[in-house]
Amino acid sequence: MAAAVSYAKEVLPPPLTSESEPPHLFDGTTRLYISYTCPYAQRTWIARNYKQGLQEKIKLVPIDLLNRPAWYKEKVYSTNKVPSLEHNNEVKGESLDLIKYIDSHFEGPKLLPDDPEKRQFAEELLSYTDTFNKEVFTASRSEGEVDDKVAPEWDKIEDALSKFDDGPFFLGQFSLVDIAYAPFIERFQLFLAEAKNYDITKGRPKLKLWIEELNKIDAYTQTKRDPQELLAHAKKLGLISRI
Repeated sequence: MAAAVSYAKEVLPPPLTSESEPPHLFDGTTRLYISYTCPYAQRTWIARNYKQGLQEKIKLVPIDLLNRPAWYKEKVYSTNKVPSLEHNNEVKGESLDLIKYIDSHFEGPKLLPDDPEKRQFAEELLSYTDTFNKEVFTASRSEGEVDDKVAPEWDKIEDALSKFDDGPFFLGQFSLVDIAYAPFIERFQLFLAEAKNYDITKGRPKLKLWIEELNKIDAYTQTKRDPQELLAHAKKLGLISRI
């Protein structure tokens, strides 16, 4: 099981917009630029939370993706995407790279085990995330029933969760793999239930337990947004289509 770590709920700063002044860039402060509704950014936010004691060491800088400040692209991250991490006078991006970077460069609980078999399986699952997300997102946007389209993907997740029996998570214990999948499964469960009346946990007890245990971890739950906000955001972006 994941370590039962509790800490005071963070007071979240408001998102910065085109009207906002930039922070004092490259002044030695470590900053994690995110969007509260972006699943890729949520990965890094969870990792930062789970490492413990980093709320003051890694400052959250939320960006309004629908009204981005020009200085973010010009002075911080030229791709104009989130997440990005300002650390040691450099800016790095790409969520999977960043969660590994946060794990290896900051103190706190390790998010990858030493066991070689588990580390190899972790790399396989991390490499599969883009394929998984693409397949399920495509099905969410398609017309009609989705059972045949998404069942194989969810069955792969169920099988992956069955590989190790020393805990309910992908590698048994909570790890970077869970962090990589959590924001997307959170949204897919919501979108498919709302738009397609599809229950991703039906007939998948390992996945059901994984979601239950995930929701006991403060580092994750403190990054969750209101489901209605996520649905409204997804509909605005055309990410879901009803039956």
